Amino acid sequence: MKLIIFGATGGVGQALLQQTLAANLEVTAFVRTPAKVQLTHENLTVVQGDAFNQADVTAAIAGHDAVVSCLGSSNGMKPSTELQEMTQNIVTGMQANGVKRIVYVASAGVHRELTGIMGKLMMLLLKNALTDHRAAVEAITQTNLNFTIVRPMGLTDKDFTGEYRESETSTPAKSSTIPRADVAHFILKALLDASYDRKSIGLAT
Repeated sequence: MKLIIFGATGGVGQALLQQTLAANLEVTAFVRTPAKVQLTHENLTVVQGDAFNQADVTAAIAGHDAVVSCLGSSNGMKPSTELQEMTQNIVTGMQANGVKRIVYVASAGVHRELTGIMGKLMMLLLKNALTDHRAAVEAITQTNLNFTIVRPMGLTDKDFTGEYRESETSTPAKSSTIPRADVAHFILKALLDASYDRKSIGLAT
């Protein structure tokens, strides 16, 4: 499998790069600033580009078997359409190149699935980011692409555990966090396991 990662210099993206290379898979890191990619490996290609530029995205996707988006918005808690715009460029680029498989890292709450007082509060605080993620997810799921949507709880920089839990209908109970390295591990697992095709999975430790 030859994989391209958008958002490869973020926390989840960096962990995914490391684990993909450790699995001896070919991987391309699509980044705005190549100097931020600290890794070197014979199976790693770094491509400079702008995810807001359709031509950059389409050209980069050519020749790959699967796409992973770990993209985030630069607008923080403010209203934004950045994720929607970048994701639509990825979808268009995939369709132009005949690439079908995508894993998109969203957030817990993107399906309004969080319950209880804390869940409602979290969705309220993240309202703008979740709105942008929802539009991005919709841009993917309304196509014939073979997707997996990843909905992690609060991301941490703790060490990899490999003991995270999954939920297709909601989010795993009794935990509000997950290490970025565990999210990366799940992404690779989903790419290699057809049982995750066209599903949305909540993650927590």
